[in-house]
Amino acid sequence: TNCLTMAWRLFKNLSEEQQRYEKQLIFEHPAFVKLCQQLLRVARRMTRGDLVFSLHALVNLGVPQNTLLVQTLVRVCQEKLNQLDNRCISVLATTLAGMDKDKNVSALQAGLQLLVEQRISSIRDIFILQNLMKCLGKDAPVFLKKKLEMAVVREIDGLTFLNALRMFLALAAMNYCSLPILNPCSKKIQENVHDVPFRHLILILEACHTLQYRNVKLFSALADYVNSTAYLWDKRQIILFLSACETLGFQPTELLDIFAEKVTEDPDFLHLKNLLIVLRVYSRLNHVPRVQKNLFFETLHSCLNKCLPQISNTQLLKAVYSLGILGYLPHRALDELLQKDSKDELILPGDIKEQNTVMLRCVKTCMELDSPSFTKPAFVLTENLSSLVSLSLRKAQEALIELLGDENMFRQNVRLPYRYHIDFEIRMDSDRKKVLPIAATDDHPDSRVQRLAFLFAPASAFCLGTTHPQGKLAMKKRHLNKLGYHVILIQNKKFQEMKNEDAVEFLKRKIYSEDVFSFPEATVQDNH
Repeated sequence: TNCLTMAWRLFKNLSEEQQRYEKQLIFEHPAFVKLCQQLLRVARRMTRGDLVFSLHALVNLGVPQNTLLVQTLVRVCQEKLNQLDNRCISVLATTLAGMDKDKNVSALQAGLQLLVEQRISSIRDIFILQNLMKCLGKDAPVFLKKKLEMAVVREIDGLTFLNALRMFLALAAMNYCSLPILNPCSKKIQENVHDVPFRHLILILEACHTLQYRNVKLFSALADYVNSTAYLWDKRQIILFLSACETLGFQPTELLDIFAEKVTEDPDFLHLKNLLIVLRVYSRLNHVPRVQKNLFFETLHSCLNKCLPQISNTQLLKAVYSLGILGYLPHRALDELLQKDSKDELILPGDIKEQNTVMLRCVKTCMELDSPSFTKPAFVLTENLSSLVSLSLRKAQEALIELLGDENMFRQNVRLPYRYHIDFEIRMDSDRKKVLPIAATDDHPDSRVQRLAFLFAPASAFCLGTTHPQGKLAMKKRHLNKLGYHVILIQNKKFQEMKNEDAVEFLKRKIYSEDVFSFPEATVQDNH
């Protein structure tokens, strides 16, 4: 056992190429064959520790699972399962997690799960608990996940920083979001953020995504740390971190600005894969750098032009779509995209076809509305989709009726050109002092009438913990501005949580606020 374990410890620190070479040498060595034969003979007389550590070493050295030796050790583990102590249970669980399912392995896993259930109240070692969580994984029954959670919570006060990091990964492996564990772990990580290795920064964010755990304080602490040490990191590392933030819908504003400067100073690292990630991140998070924004987009545009000879049709569409969301039209790439569209080269089978169709339609809308030559129409052709509103908008409808006194003072479910839709529309006089009846303004159109569009959006349409709209919603707001609407964005979840009288007062402030009628934001293309 000591020989096999030492071989495994030396082996695991080698590179993949070295491992392949050493593995061949080990398997062909006559002493290894004799060692395996001896192990087979004494398997049933081994101590519990030697048994599980030998199996662990053999499996990790790559001895085939269907060999008599491995299958024999698995069967002996089944026979001695009740004799295993907690440490041996942890090692065995780790070993089985790396093995393929077969009859013997499945039987041993089932027995191990029952044993863990019986022993869990006696396990005080947080490392063993974490290991069991990772190894039992997402297929563990819910009641066992809850028992593991209770066992960890019992020991949570003695949690070290390293254990806090590992706990995120263990919970992600179980796909079990436990706030009584995650919240103290998050606090511990925030207190020791400068000790977090870069790889663990990414793993923590990925675990949060898996668990659907949204902790703005934790994400901000990690982002601030990367931001303050950005000069230490490779640009590709920062791209990985930003990509993980984007997946969570979290906008690390300062880091995005710093990285934009790095892009403009040295864009050579932006090969196609990195470029597509950067475009996706900035467009989804709707982030335009505070300084030198035109130079940033021109740099991205130039990098995209260099990639055109090798870019696939779908990648080209995604790149143009991302820039379009931000209000930037990359002319050369756009021309190539339209040529491919005219030849039907963008049509792909299945779900990709529908996704591409939506992106292409969006690009064409951006071409028209974000063009410097586009002028606000005097009147916009609209259509009422239905007099009924969804349940999620019923409270808003009732608040508007109470505020304005009549359903005739607003429209609901309004469809606009370019396939845009608004939840509610009200109209006001040119001085913005009075709300006007819809019918009167329809019968006597007046270009001086102010149009307000209400969009009640889900929390997922905004960057996490903010009222900053993500890319698609920001683009819709920009385009409605172009069509002559003053847009009021409202997080529907927060609105639903308001008392009725507070909801009415909230809408009143929004309707008569000067901020609503500020000049529509300029696009990057206008400035360009």
